[in-house]
Amino acid sequence: MKVILLQDVKNVGKKGNVAEVSDGYAINFLFAKNLAVKATERGLEVKKEEEIKRKIENEKKKEETLNLKKELEKINLLFKAKSGKDGQMFGSISTKQICEELKNKHGIELDKRKFIDNQPISSFGWSRPKFELMKGVIAVINIEVKEETK
Repeated sequence: MKVILLQDVKNVGKKGNVAEVSDGYAINFLFAKNLAVKATERGLEVKKEEEIKRKIENEKKKEETLNLKKELEKINLLFKAKSGKDGQMFGSISTKQICEELKNKHGIELDKRKFIDNQPISSFGWSRPKFELMKGVIAVINIEVKEETK
């Protein structure tokens, strides 16, 4: 019997796939647990429609993400930090601080865990940490750290 999977099923297939399974397995397990539906002509049409909708949504999301990338790469964030006698910076600028600054000054919310080089900035000057907005789309954020004057 051909079925359309509604969820991932181990050793059968991924969500949305059409799989050939035995009648008993389909009726007693897959249908009973709402893991699949019978692959009728109408069901296959609905599946194709959903794939088209999903593809359109993914394209729209990717376009929005690319616009956000362009916007992020135009921004220059400025942080001030204290320094010691030898010019070394006290402390560091964390990814959390970068995300808070973007949210407060530019209204852009990012997840601090999506930074690729997840190291805090611990030196004065310019840094360009990379941020993964979505799979395959990486933005570079320009950050300048200046010495705090007394």
